Amino acid sequence: MDSSKPGRVLKDVVEAAAAKVADARPDQVPGSPGSGVPSLAEPTTPQDPLPPKSEQGTPDTRTPTGAPTDVPPTAKGQQGAFLTTANGARLRDTDHSLKAGPRGPILLQDHHFREKITHFDHERIPERVVHARGTGAHGTFTGYGTAEGVSRAGFLAKGKETQVFVRFSTVLGSRGSADTVRDTRGFATKFYTDEGTFDLVGNNIPVFFIQDAIKFPDVIHAGKPHPDREIPQAQSAHDTFWDFVSLHTEAQHHTIWNMSDRGIPRSYRTMEGFGVHTFRLVNEAGETALAKFHWKPKLGVHSLEWEEAQIAAGVDPDFHRRDLYDAIEAGAYPEWELGLQVFPDTPDETFAGIDLLDPTKIVPEELAPVQAVGKLVLNRTPTNFFAETEQVAFHLGNLVPGIDVTNDPLLQGRLFSYLDTQLTRLAGPNFSQIPINRPHAPVNDMLRDGFHQQAVHAGVAPYRPNSLDGGNPFEADDASHAFLDVPVVVAAAPKIRENPASFDDHYSQVRLFWQSMTPVEKEHIIRAYTFELGKCYEQVIKERQLQCLANIDPVLCSEVATGLGLPAPSPTQPLAEVEPSAALSQVGQLWPADGRVIGIVVDAEAPDPDVDEVRTAIFAAGMLPLVIAAHGGKVDGLDVQRTFATARSVEFDALLIAGAPAPAPDALPARDAKAGSGSGPASLVDPRVLLLIEESWRHAKAICAWGSGAAVLDAAGVVGTPGVLSENSGEAALAALQQLLPAHRVWERFPATVS
Repeated sequence: MDSSKPGRVLKDVVEAAAAKVADARPDQVPGSPGSGVPSLAEPTTPQDPLPPKSEQGTPDTRTPTGAPTDVPPTAKGQQGAFLTTANGARLRDTDHSLKAGPRGPILLQDHHFREKITHFDHERIPERVVHARGTGAHGTFTGYGTAEGVSRAGFLAKGKETQVFVRFSTVLGSRGSADTVRDTRGFATKFYTDEGTFDLVGNNIPVFFIQDAIKFPDVIHAGKPHPDREIPQAQSAHDTFWDFVSLHTEAQHHTIWNMSDRGIPRSYRTMEGFGVHTFRLVNEAGETALAKFHWKPKLGVHSLEWEEAQIAAGVDPDFHRRDLYDAIEAGAYPEWELGLQVFPDTPDETFAGIDLLDPTKIVPEELAPVQAVGKLVLNRTPTNFFAETEQVAFHLGNLVPGIDVTNDPLLQGRLFSYLDTQLTRLAGPNFSQIPINRPHAPVNDMLRDGFHQQAVHAGVAPYRPNSLDGGNPFEADDASHAFLDVPVVVAAAPKIRENPASFDDHYSQVRLFWQSMTPVEKEHIIRAYTFELGKCYEQVIKERQLQCLANIDPVLCSEVATGLGLPAPSPTQPLAEVEPSAALSQVGQLWPADGRVIGIVVDAEAPDPDVDEVRTAIFAAGMLPLVIAAHGGKVDGLDVQRTFATARSVEFDALLIAGAPAPAPDALPARDAKAGSGSGPASLVDPRVLLLIEESWRHAKAICAWGSGAAVLDAAGVVGTPGVLSENSGEAALAALQQLLPAHRVWERFPATVS
């Protein structure tokens, strides 16, 4: 959708349908669990395994040493129509153990039982210490060629298409935690380039809590659940976290990003990504530059309201995972542009007075614009979550010619830690041979043996120099496009445990972030600090963090102190003079509405004839309509995707009200707490519909009605408020809705009290 013309009418929307991606299914709601159609009775006629769903992909078919094969991707899946052992022997029965008589003990000779149970006992691998809760997808990256002046990396060349696998994640929670917690998100991308694998392992926040990797165990131990009770899960709203960040004040910059709306993204599709560190780039002439990596989402940056996040964690803990997979299945492929901020490679490694080796600092985009160098499109979901998303192994040391590291002390430590982690988590040194990790470039590494060795190496001389294998493998040179460790001069210095003086400023950029926020975003930050500190038990920790807030901004400190019932301290150091950066705010721009979910409330007893046409037009506009009715099945020939009992506002970006459904038979408080109780005009409408509208209104979402639906808005008491509209037809209601969607939300509904 053209975000510069958000008010285009229904006719324009329908005409745009022809431009949809060919394999997108614009009339099918995603969520089907499999590629087949199940039968009522258990199938008994043997048949081969069903193919994967059309939106699913698999790791490329490569040998353990990177060679392409002619084997189709489905060859890695199960084969044949019959159940077998792991070695292919067909089995007659997998429902009964081999016993000494029908009532006797299980026999030790039952090899099938032992194989089945042993494998089950070992199905799980140790989860990641951080980023355990992850979601992955396949896609492609296409270079624009605009980076050729600063980097010789082949995958950045104009028109060069590279396969990728991306893993999104939360940081603090376990694999079983919820998606929508307030936390930092991982944004890790594996580029399968023909020069070797490049891993860009970033986050949705451009700075980190610490400046030196030696503090990483400290910040994670502080943020994780308390070790005595193992609570709270996937949260920073507890004493140990705030004890640490209020004492270790270099963490204050990352903390304010987490307390902003960035800490609770609307979806992975509307989330920025950052490489965090400064990298060193090398071009064909051997010239170097410093750079920071940015991922810019096509749909803009958009977040959940705090109450939405809490509701979603309860009703759908897989909210972000489901959103990503449903969007890909629906053909609304998530897209990002990869951008670079480029800086001169000066001896002091600073830019505009900002130390580029300090991972707690950003360079505002107004000082160094982000230059787009390529586009990422995610277009396939995993075929097997464990084999791909869980076993994918990222490592910052996976570099390609043209990209090198710097002496950022956090980056330096990560270069060791990621490799070390995979050795334990994936049980040995050969994790790069797991299909999802296999490179798409020839591998001749002289590494041999070890657990899970899958390659069958030939030759007798895995060493250099040798003559027995004809000298193979040979060292490469510049003409062979070998990787270059840039020979940077290291200044003469003593061995010492300290940071440069430029790392000592812990507040100026935190104040920059605060001053760059719009009033509504500042309100959300105040709310987040108040909630999080309010969950702390120790009063002294609250008081200490308030002192940190006083050094950021007096208004921020005063408002949070009021919420905590504590006095606001005075700053202990002068407040920094900063120039706000518009690029840090999420509010104020217009974005495409691709992939937005539109809830359509219908009256099953008196369906409106416009609903079918409106639903078709929503599909044509690249959005997803979900019909909501009193019961499942069909209404006027249309499939019902949600019922009043199952729907909650968090699922929808906006609502269309196409009828005034009376209370359904199950609208009973004893059966559905959402039914509550109603009287007066409200009792004429199902109370769960009124709750749906009320929640959507509180979350600043657009709500439009037509026909008898206008009476529902009146019953809900929201008529005349910003972003709530009534029209004469479904066509007009959708056109009005489209004028509101590009701004993400109707923030003017709730005027801010701070400026």
